[in-house]
Amino acid sequence: MRLVSIASGSSGNCTYIGSDKTHILVDAGISNKRIEQGLKEIGLKGNELGGVIITHEHSDHIRGLGVLARKYGLSIYATKETLSEMQGKKELGEYDRELLKEIKPDVAFAIGDLKILPFSIDHDAANPVAYRIGHERKTVAVATDMGHYDSYIVDHLQGLDALLVESNHDVNMLQAGPYPYYLKRRILSDHGHLSNENAGRLLNCVLHDQLKHILLGHLSKENNYEALAYETVKLEIDQGDTRYKASDFPITVAKRDQMSQIIYV
Repeated sequence: MRLVSIASGSSGNCTYIGSDKTHILVDAGISNKRIEQGLKEIGLKGNELGGVIITHEHSDHIRGLGVLARKYGLSIYATKETLSEMQGKKELGEYDRELLKEIKPDVAFAIGDLKILPFSIDHDAANPVAYRIGHERKTVAVATDMGHYDSYIVDHLQGLDALLVESNHDVNMLQAGPYPYYLKRRILSDHGHLSNENAGRLLNCVLHDQLKHILLGHLSKENNYEALAYETVKLEIDQGDTRYKASDFPITVAKRDQMSQIIYV
């Protein structure tokens, strides 16, 4: 399997995951041009995609979806509530609604030879999910846009080979920053976004010997920066109640305007 972040951040999110035979995107929150450029860098074309799985309906996760659907006729998978919200968004333009495929949290489905398990997360969206994706004995997950984590989420992130996890903001930067009060409250709420500190604490619950790579994603442009996210997560791991140290694992930060390295598992 391969995992690549094509873009990750508050301005747009798109992740490629694939096997030798099947290629999918998790979200399409950037322009079709950028998506196609990213696919080209890993040796693929848009018509080779098997589908797009959507976490939720916010524009930084679906912005490029309409063009992808019109151009390639790709199946689009999301929860019933997310699909309903998407159909009301005029910015996606016209596309074949037959491409929309309903999924349910905790009910696995397949695209080609990839097995996909959606699981519920708490965010201010209709019915958002994160995804656990497996091929043969390898499994990766994309888990962002979570206001908090609990035992349910921890259980769904066990035994992974690679993980893209949200590390959205530094709490002090957010509180002292220019955002209006209502927006700060939203981000800090249980239906907002995961802070750097909480990303590190969540990782402490899911680290294991076979985890090959950790990718920190969905960083806020205004309330975070790469080095801060990286160092805060490392510190949480090193000071956490776990036998592991951050240096035991490759940890990198996904960028908003550049692709990540190709992560092979």
